[in-house]
Amino acid sequence: MLNRIRIILEMIKFEHTIFALPFAFTGALLALGGLPTGQQAFWIVMAMVGARSAAMGFNRWADRHIDAENPRTRTRALPAGLVTSGQVLLFIAVSAAVLVLAAYMLNPLAFALSPVALAIVFLYSYTKRFTFLSHAVLGLAISGAPLGAWIAVTGRIELPALVLALAVLFWLLGFDILYALQDLEFDRQKGLHSIPQRFGVRTSLRIARSAHALTMAGLTSLYVLLPVGMFYVIGVLIALGLIVYEHTLVKEGDLSKLDLAFFNMNGWISVTIFAFTLLDVLV
Repeated sequence: MLNRIRIILEMIKFEHTIFALPFAFTGALLALGGLPTGQQAFWIVMAMVGARSAAMGFNRWADRHIDAENPRTRTRALPAGLVTSGQVLLFIAVSAAVLVLAAYMLNPLAFALSPVALAIVFLYSYTKRFTFLSHAVLGLAISGAPLGAWIAVTGRIELPALVLALAVLFWLLGFDILYALQDLEFDRQKGLHSIPQRFGVRTSLRIARSAHALTMAGLTSLYVLLPVGMFYVIGVLIALGLIVYEHTLVKEGDLSKLDLAFFNMNGWISVTIFAFTLLDVLV
């Protein structure tokens, strides 16, 4: 059983929870203008881990037949037969229950919205079958991280929370477009939908850059909407530099550095925003 759990955690890239978790705590810090309590922090982590694990597990389960045909993904645990569908569905159910429990422990609004969060993250797995806007749906799912954390510590939905959520939505939209470039030919062959499949590489790169420009606009506008200081501004400027560097790695005729652009840069962007927001709050 422990070995199966290890395989499932590896299958869903559990370590990549780092992409969304820093933005969740950024939302909590900005909402409070200070630090959340230890209890709030614990349940925010549990909610994030539960939501992402359920989402990724469901995505792998829903795509198991597609993954079996794609040379890039056919070695994943489900198509390779390392785990069964039943085991993955059980993992999804437990993960979803963790999210709902964590939301219940936080406040009534978080609890009431937890089924909505699960519906969005589960819907994403099917969107590429009928719309090229699947990247935006994934962005909507990830934008729930800062918005959910804001609700977790305040019990309210406020304008700055929505701005931060939109910034994260466009951040995810931009780098998911880049990630989808890897499967451009496969998507065309199988009739799957994505922005690269619909518009080609050149236009997709432009859309990704525009999405990230909107991310930076959203993060910058929080300087006006909230009482944040220079450490926050420095963090945003560093994130801008990382985004610019990310886009220099991915060119129309050279996608060889795509893994570096996707995994490393985007992990550092979310961590940077969180770290400098934390410094702003502490100092």
